[in-house]
Amino acid sequence: MSSSAVSSVAKPSTPSSASAALPGNSSDFASARRVLEAEAQALQVLAADLGAPFLQAVDILGETEGRVIVSGMGKSGLVGHKIAATLASTGTPAFFVHPGEASHGDLGMITTTDSVFAMSNSGETTELADLVAFTARFKIPLIGVTAVGDSTLARAADVALVLPDAPEACPMGLAPTTSTTMMLALGDAIAVTLLEQKRFSSADFKTLHPGGKLGQRLMKVSDIMHGSDELPLVPPTMNMSDVILEITAKRFGCAGVIDDAGNLAGVITDGDLRRHMATTLLTSTAAEVMTAGAQSIGSAALASEAVAIMNAHSITNLFVVDDNRPVGILHIHDCLRAGVV
Repeated sequence: MSSSAVSSVAKPSTPSSASAALPGNSSDFASARRVLEAEAQALQVLAADLGAPFLQAVDILGETEGRVIVSGMGKSGLVGHKIAATLASTGTPAFFVHPGEASHGDLGMITTTDSVFAMSNSGETTELADLVAFTARFKIPLIGVTAVGDSTLARAADVALVLPDAPEACPMGLAPTTSTTMMLALGDAIAVTLLEQKRFSSADFKTLHPGGKLGQRLMKVSDIMHGSDELPLVPPTMNMSDVILEITAKRFGCAGVIDDAGNLAGVITDGDLRRHMATTLLTSTAAEVMTAGAQSIGSAALASEAVAIMNAHSITNLFVVDDNRPVGILHIHDCLRAGVV
């Protein structure tokens, strides 16, 4: 694509003006839209057709003590890789077994505590035969996904998820397009349903996604905060000359003021010192200078929430408080170093 075409795509415009600026025949857009509309319509029919078999499949997968074994040949296999990855990353242990490799030893990966999720648009994929026979021999639950309700796969499965009759978006009706889109969406629907059933939390998600932007977004305050031994804390009766020494020693540019019960009563920042700069500052008490009801956050909160609070209030430090008692402190630089923005 030429640089001028890239520029025209990037500029905000109405669909008609964007189309007019792009090179190519208008029939190209018609082809693309036809494909997207056909697949969107198929997904609507798929959603409307969900019934008892879907719930039965979810029950089997949710009760599986071992792992969900996903399998399929060709394009169904490529979709299967994604479904297995989505299941595994959302709390349902799963992996993909290639049906061809299964016939040459990989059946040993499958145990009687597992369940099998096999996909074949025709339901007659030859390479699945040994895998299907294996599930029958060892009474391993088999869920089949196919577009043909009376196919070999559908008849052999404990639960058959039959895709609605929808033409492939390919004008020859040959290339898997609409069918694979429905398979992929059905896998997502199952994974998310299981996720919600298991009450899979953001904390669970972080455990399985420690790397990259996702891991950074799900990082908790407790993961990066400075602990209690580094806290600059002073009593409300402390003389400000001693408070300043504590602020300087702990190097956060602030101090938390705690009452007799150990609760956070307020915070003294560099800004408070400037506002009280007078001949009486050094003889004042911490209670007289502090800002009461200062911003704080719990240790179990997401670090991204802490960044939002600091940005909203134009502050660089945030005391971490559990049950109103300070347990740590977080600096904006800690968040930046951890990649939390």
